[in-house]
Amino acid sequence: MSSGGLPQNTTSSATFDPSSLDPWLDPYPDLPGVNSSSAVPDVSPWDVALCVTGTLISCENALVIAVLFYTPTLRAPMFILIGSLAFADLLAGLGLILNFVFIYLVKGEVVTLVSTGILIVAFSASILNILAITVDRYLSLYNALTYHTERTVLFTYLVIGLIWLVGLILGVLPALGWNCLDDETTCSVCRPVTKSNAVALAIFFLLVFAVMMQLYLQICRIAFRHAQQIAVQHQFIAISTTKGVQTLSVILCAFAMCWLPFAMYSIVADSSYPIIYTYATVLPAACNSVINPIIYAFRNPDIQKGLWLACCGCVPSNLSLRPRARTSSDV
Repeated sequence: MSSGGLPQNTTSSATFDPSSLDPWLDPYPDLPGVNSSSAVPDVSPWDVALCVTGTLISCENALVIAVLFYTPTLRAPMFILIGSLAFADLLAGLGLILNFVFIYLVKGEVVTLVSTGILIVAFSASILNILAITVDRYLSLYNALTYHTERTVLFTYLVIGLIWLVGLILGVLPALGWNCLDDETTCSVCRPVTKSNAVALAIFFLLVFAVMMQLYLQICRIAFRHAQQIAVQHQFIAISTTKGVQTLSVILCAFAMCWLPFAMYSIVADSSYPIIYTYATVLPAACNSVINPIIYAFRNPDIQKGLWLACCGCVPSNLSLRPRARTSSDV
């Protein structure tokens, strides 16, 4: 969650210097005869990896948004939440690309705060959208009979508006003074976010993760209870329920593996720690936005049909014959 302001490496020396985190510092201050405005600093492979990851994120989620936008049948609350998640991840991907540009091409305090704000907004909204999808899954099972009448499109838009409002509030905090530009000793592992701000964001993420775990446990209990109550279709339901539980386990494990290392590291570390550790935890967190379209969009039969129609104008027979009943493994 504490994803704002990625690590910045602009020095040409292999030795880490905290001052190297300033993206606007001249990389060649003491070389005579060298025009500092045209000198290009060494490019960190970690920054290149993050930029490539951002490009992949942007392409994946732009495709999801395009399919949802141009397919009139994908307007249910579930797909609106998926679209909001895809937009948040798309913004995260663009933020990673801009972060690379701001490190090596455009330097200054303003662009650093802009890059930090975009990343915090995007990743915060992404995590909260995942939480909203988890709640949606839970309600679809807990209130199966009244779910489609209670969950209106208007209510879904209100939830999405609240998600983005929270993300925007968190994103503007560095620009409003919650930054370490004037005091490097207060920096977190991701400059210019302060240590206290990073810890608060990490704790907020851990709370979201705890809620998600509890909801997924409840989903598994409800699914197994339904399986036991339907004796006629016992074998089919048992297989379906097992598949759903496995899917939920994969989703939760992927989310934890991507975000927990960075969240925990943000709590225990500060800017004095080697920057390579920050890169090593930021990159998996960013990869969560690569995984999200696969888990929440491309697995969905309706979105798969939209993709096939958009790409080749036809739908494979195995998709057209697939039942449309929603299960706990659907998103």
